Amino acid sequence: GEGILLVDKEKERTAFYLVKVLRKLTGIKKIGHAGILDPFATGVMVMLIGRPYTKMSDKFLNDDKEYQATLKLGVATDTFDCDGTFTESSTKVPSLNEIEAVLEDFQGCIEQIPPMFSAKKIEGQKLYTLARQGIVVERKPIQIHVHIELLDYTYPELKMRVACSKGTYVRSLAHDIGIKLGCYAHLTALQRTRSGSFCLKDCVDAKSLSDPSFLYMPYLRKQI
Repeated sequence: GEGILLVDKEKERTAFYLVKVLRKLTGIKKIGHAGILDPFATGVMVMLIGRPYTKMSDKFLNDDKEYQATLKLGVATDTFDCDGTFTESSTKVPSLNEIEAVLEDFQGCIEQIPPMFSAKKIEGQKLYTLARQGIVVERKPIQIHVHIELLDYTYPELKMRVACSKGTYVRSLAHDIGIKLGCYAHLTALQRTRSGSFCLKDCVDAKSLSDPSFLYMPYLRKQI
């Protein structure tokens, strides 16, 4: 059965792991996805099963996305998330007013510099390959569109909802917000709640895919 399968990715699993599990479950070799999630992140993965669908990945990659993000204030890491190494720390505790004021600077059209720890290529080299060797290269800022809503702030945790255009790095947002607050920050949790028109409530649990008796066919979508 070819089609689109929406999967709620679990923590510590990679996008490649999902591809592998689905190949086994479906017996179809040609499987892709419309945008990866970091291992620590969870939520909507749009899995494309079969050649007619993998061919459409670009169409979906351009979709806007929505996330729920948890930031930990007071500490920066080299990867801007919880999988990285601590680089800076601060004891400053921002007030709610300061948080709200800084989040205002991250609304609408803004420029973002892609992080060194990313799969973005510069002159054919993936940035994270260089980053792991301790090499930092200049990256050009890209134009992104962002809408951030503060959900909860209880120091050191800040929770927010982020709606953003393609190519946005939420962990870069976390890092940049921390810098602007003067207290540093990194991402400790990230859940993709929407990718284009696909929502979390429509996803199958990734755990069920490793059950050989799981019937995935009823969940396949055929829209083009």
